[in-house]
Amino acid sequence: MAAPTAWTRAALPLCLLGILEGEPKSYGYALLSRLGDAGLDGVKAATLYPALARLEEEGAVEVEWGAGDGGPGRKYYRITDEGRARLRRDRAAWGNFSRTVASLLPAQGDEHEQDTRA
Repeated sequence: MAAPTAWTRAALPLCLLGILEGEPKSYGYALLSRLGDAGLDGVKAATLYPALARLEEEGAVEVEWGAGDGGPGRKYYRITDEGRARLRRDRAAWGNFSRTVASLLPAQGDEHEQDTRA
């Protein structure tokens, strides 16, 4: 089951920084492939590139143009020191947020039990 689009859009900058943390640089299509391989296959270029542009504006990534594989040049993205700092902050915040949400949800299998008590 795919995550709702709003959840994916909200988590996308964190996911992109996480991918770029592990790679010297990457380009849009490769980032889409990595997201898809991880299970976020609903991300479209129309969502990806504005997120990368915002990360660039915020100083979290830097851009360089490089030669493409037999075609036009590619725009490569690389995480910056500011991006690494943001990744650390956002990773911790995401962990806290996801634990809070999980604490408010019934355990799997408890949904029916709660329905009968209502």
